[in-house]
Order: sequence, then structure tokens, then C-alpha cells
Amino acid sequence: MSLLSSLTNRIFFASAFVVVIAIGVAIYSVNTSVTDQAEKDLRGGLAEAASLVDQLSRRQFADFAVKGSLIADLPKLSNAARLDPPDPPTVQPIAEDYQKKIVADLFVVLGGGDRVLADAGRIRLAPNDIVELAGACRKSPDGTSFREVPGGVVHAVAFALDPIRTLIIGFGLDREFAAGIKAVTDSDIAIVADGRIVASTLDTDKTNALVTPSIPSGEFERRLNGEDFIGRVQSLGSTIGPQEPVALVLRSRTQRLGFLPALHWQIVLTGLAAVLVATVIGYGIARTVTRPVRALTATMSEMAATGDLARTVPPGGPWDDEDARALAATFRQLTGALDRFQREAAQRERLSSLGRLSTVVAHEIRNPLMIIKSAVRNLRKHTSPDVVAVAANIDEEVQRLNRVVSDVLDFARPIRFDLAPADLLEICRDAAQAAQAGPDDVPVKLDAAGGAPIVTDRERVRSVLVNVLANAQQAVRSAPGPTPARGKPPIELRAWAAGQGRWRIEVTDRGPGIAREDLPRLFEPFFTTRRTGSGLGLAIARNIIEGLGGTIVIDSRPNVGTIVRIELPDQPPPAREASA
Repeated sequence: MSLLSSLTNRIFFASAFVVVIAIGVAIYSVNTSVTDQAEKDLRGGLAEAASLVDQLSRRQFADFAVKGSLIADLPKLSNAARLDPPDPPTVQPIAEDYQKKIVADLFVVLGGGDRVLADAGRIRLAPNDIVELAGACRKSPDGTSFREVPGGVVHAVAFALDPIRTLIIGFGLDREFAAGIKAVTDSDIAIVADGRIVASTLDTDKTNALVTPSIPSGEFERRLNGEDFIGRVQSLGSTIGPQEPVALVLRSRTQRLGFLPALHWQIVLTGLAAVLVATVIGYGIARTVTRPVRALTATMSEMAATGDLARTVPPGGPWDDEDARALAATFRQLTGALDRFQREAAQRERLSSLGRLSTVVAHEIRNPLMIIKSAVRNLRKHTSPDVVAVAANIDEEVQRLNRVVSDVLDFARPIRFDLAPADLLEICRDAAQAAQAGPDDVPVKLDAAGGAPIVTDRERVRSVLVNVLANAQQAVRSAPGPTPARGKPPIELRAWAAGQGRWRIEVTDRGPGIAREDLPRLFEPFFTTRRTGSGLGLAIARNIIEGLGGTIVIDSRPNVGTIVRIELPDQPPPAREASA
């Protein structure tokens, strides 16, 4: 037996496979989307940080340039610088005052011959360096220049106080500047000048690992001391060249995407939990299908082993599959029908044997009855009244036994029909008249007008109706008191066209009715509720009606009455013999 030979396993594995594939695809899609979005956010934040670095450096330098231009135009500083001979102690306090007001990192006033008249700010340069910076600013198209200083770079701009005197102001691009930008952009900053990192917010190990022979361009990726970084080069001047410093804006991919592994595991664990729950649910659903099927197959196996068709399929649970319940119900109906067929076949076999035996017995009984009847005829001529009375009783019982023998012979031997055109309504009238021949017979109301031409066996149909009417009269006579349908005739005989080439006859009586438990046995041979009945009348009637292609059914309600419905076709089926 293979693993997939069971319906439960096939449904379970199929549903589990679908669930695993669906959840696996969902997990992969979510992980990919989250990772891509996190990477996109990382790169977008890096670009935004680089843009902020550019805007801050440009805005700060532009602010210094405007303030420097205004200070250069003020007469206080320019007049102090024009003193002849030059007096640095007079210029220095003025320069320090303006430096504090504009918060410049570098504030230098040069006199004739680039002599330093004042030097203020936290960045101090040697006189030779100041002269070189002034010369670089004068040569620059925009009057600006960069100069490497200890711990960073200074970005300076020069303003002419007069043809021979110059004001130089600048701000430092150092670790303090980088820390300020990091506080705004949440990114690490490294200042690079002449291919060397002169200031950085990274620790020493990462800063040393960042040093490369050449300056990167655009976006780049680096692994620094076991940590992955993504970076972007942002110029601090007007162009990227060997003389202008640049800022390396960096963000740690390891730090910013560090939540992804934990998130991935959470998604995977959630997916596994969903798979487990879906698997359990799938197994339960599979059981709702396979449990009733397994019960059905077990019952079938027991039936095959024992031959007992009366075994029933155990009732299903409330969650069992609807189709499986329908299959079990259909199987129960099928086995019930087969069991009934088996019992009926056995009953027919017994009746057939009984019929053959009854024919022999009836013939053996009839001959002695004829002898007894002849002897009784002689006894009735006796002069003694007592002998005559006894002879009358014997004759009556002989006639009753003769009727029973005739019924047995009629039931046992094949019925041969004499088919001919007849009027069904005329047959009903003749039957009603025959049933009312005696003075004590219960009257029958006939409701049948007009002609009803059919092809049938007139005498046998008439005998069936007489039998049914006699039963109805016996039922009405046995009623203990007035029936509920007071004012209505005790017995009605109606006949009418039922459509589609069929005729219906109904015999209704207002008797006490038939017990519900006796209804299924009314057409069984030798079943009777009357002490003097043979139990063959209705069985013979059904043989005759069914032999003519019709049907006969009985509907009865206790204390209300009984209705016998007979349907006959216009034309009976091909001539055949009806047997018991």
C-alpha cells in the first residue's frame, strides 16, 4: 500500500502542497519587497543626506561671503587698516569684534605687502600660509580657495578693502563641521583633501579602512572593520578636482538593514505556523471526506464477508462532507432496496412453492367436498328438524371451503385474460348492483356518467370491483358507531379519466379504517383481518389489475375511512399471463 493510495493522504498532501507553495511564495515576495524597500530607503536617505551636505556647505559659505562683503565696506575696519604707519594693535580688536559677530573660523586683515594686520578666529595660520591663501583667493574666479589646516580644511574668501589691503574670512571643514552635519543628516561624514581624509565622524579603525589610493566617485560600497557601508561623494566646492576637498557621506548598511534578518525569521516562523495551522485544518477537512467514505467501505466489506445486507452505515458527524453523506445515504437506500428485493425474492419463491402445493391440496380437498355436499343433500331430506339444521350448517361450511379452494386455485394458477372492448363505467354499474344484491348489503353511491371505452377483461375487472366493494361493506358494517363523515354516503364508487390514456376508479368507505401497521401487508397472500376471510382477495385483485397494466393502492386513516384507488390503461400491455 503506497503512501498516496489513501484518499485521506492524497487530499492531505495536495492541500498541504498548495498551502506550502502559496505561503512560500508569499514569504519570498514579502521578504524581497521588504529588502528592496529597505535598500531603496537606504539609498534615498543617502542621496538626501548628500544633498543636505551640499546645501549646508553652500548656504554657510554664501552667508560668510555676504557678511564679509558687508564688513569690507564698513569704514571702521577699512580706516583702521589704512593707518600709516600700519598699527596692528589698533586693527586686531576690531577684527576680533567682527569675527565674533559673524562666527568666522578664520578672520585675517592684510595690509600692504600682505603684512598681517589682524588674525582672529579658532583657525590660525602661519604668515606664509596666509600669504599663499590670499594669493590663491585672488587667482580664483570667484575669490575663494581651500587650504588644508590641522584637523581639516578651511574654505576662505578674500575681499579687497582698497587696492593694497585685503580681508580674508573663512570657515573650517573639520570634525566639528562634520559632526554638525551628521547631527542633521544622521550620516557619517569624512572630509577628503588631496586624496587624504583630514576629518571624519567615523572611529579611527573605520577611518583608516576608508583610505584608498584614489577618491571614489558617485555611489560606492565599502566594508569597514567588518561593517558594510554605502557612500556617496559630495563636492564641497564648485567642481570635483584634485585641489578641492570633497565630503564622503556614508551610511551603515549593516546597522540600518540589521532588522532584516530578524524580520525575515519572524516572517518565516509566521509562515511555518500558518503552514502548520493550514495543514491541521487541511487534515481535518480531509477527514470530513474520508471518514464517512471509510465507514462506508468498512460496511461494504462486512456485507461482502457476511452477505448481510441489513447492516447499516454508521451515522456521520455534523462536519462530514455533504457529498460523502449523500453517498452514504444513497448506499443505505441501495442496500435497503437490495435487502427488500432479496426478501421479496425469497417470499416469491416460498409463495411459488406454496402455490404449487396449494394446487395439489386444493384438488385433493375439492373431491371430498363434492362427496360431502352430495351426502348433505340427502340429509336435508330427513324428517328430523335437528338433522336438517345440522345438514344446513354442514352445507354452509362446505360452500365456504369451496370458495377458499377456488380462491387458492385462482391465486396459484396463471391468470388468462380475455381482452375485449368494454365500457368501464358500465362495468362499475354492474359491480355496484352485484354488491347490493342482498337486502342487508350497504348501499353504494355510484358517480360515473358517460361512456369510458377501454380494452380489458370485463369479468375480471368486475370481480375485482365486487371484491373491493364487499370489503368496504364489511368495514362499514363493523364500524362501532356513526362515522365522522356524517351526511355522506357510507360507500362511494367513482370513475373518471385520469389523462394520458388512463382511467381511475376510487372506492371510498366511511368505515373504521385500517391500522397503520397493517397497511403494508394488505396485498400479502393469506393476510386478513377478518375471521372468515381467506386473505387471497386483494392479492388476486392486485394480480389481475397489474396483469392488465394498471395499479392498485390503498390509503386508510383510522376512524376516517379507506380509499382504494385503481388505475387502468386504455389499452393493456401485450397479452401475457399473470402468476402469483
